[in-house]
Amino acid sequence: MENKTSPAVILLSGGLDSATVLAVALRNGFACHALAFDYGQRHCHELEAAAAVAAQQKAASFRTMPINLAAFGHSALTDPSIDVPEAGAEGIPVTYVPARNTVFLSLSLAYAETLGAQDIFIGVNSQDYSGYPDCRPAFIQAFENLARLGTRAGAEGAAFRIHAPLQYQSKAEIIRLGSSLGVDYGLTRSCYNPDGAGRACGRCDSCRLRALGFAAAGFPDPTPYQPDA
Repeated sequence: MENKTSPAVILLSGGLDSATVLAVALRNGFACHALAFDYGQRHCHELEAAAAVAAQQKAASFRTMPINLAAFGHSALTDPSIDVPEAGAEGIPVTYVPARNTVFLSLSLAYAETLGAQDIFIGVNSQDYSGYPDCRPAFIQAFENLARLGTRAGAEGAAFRIHAPLQYQSKAEIIRLGSSLGVDYGLTRSCYNPDGAGRACGRCDSCRLRALGFAAAGFPDPTPYQPDA
């Protein structure tokens, strides 16, 4: 276990995984600066969840950064003309947002430089993921190398670290870990296609993985679902 008091940037979406990552970083002694992105996602209720999670876990700071990935479209998460699928499919799904984690990590890296932070935490994992290429270990390692090569801090000797502590854990393992660290999963939101009240559809890939995770972990699912879910 690390024992640090140095600052770290935490990518906080408001979902189950990122809430757990924030708890892990806090446990390891970091001063956690949580960063959420308002990128034109149809499931914008996750931003309110991110703020609630950051407050509940007493992050050192929380901020939401607006960027417009919806301008490019080509994803069911940013283009309302593309339906969110309700069944798993082979290959990279239409919920993939082009280069999203590359953009998020780049902006997080810029924020880290302004904070004097060398540590960035992200909640990707390669067990219960949806086939996204920017959730894989090789991508995280490549970005860590980029961070050291492409920044003034890196050129001056800073050893940037991209932490993906959930990389090899299943949803059930993540839920058990977060529960042991006091994460209130009732505050989190995972659904790709919530209704106007923020209630989960219960049918998208993210809802399916979340529900299966709670069942496998043996914990009640606190997700507010739509009446017909």
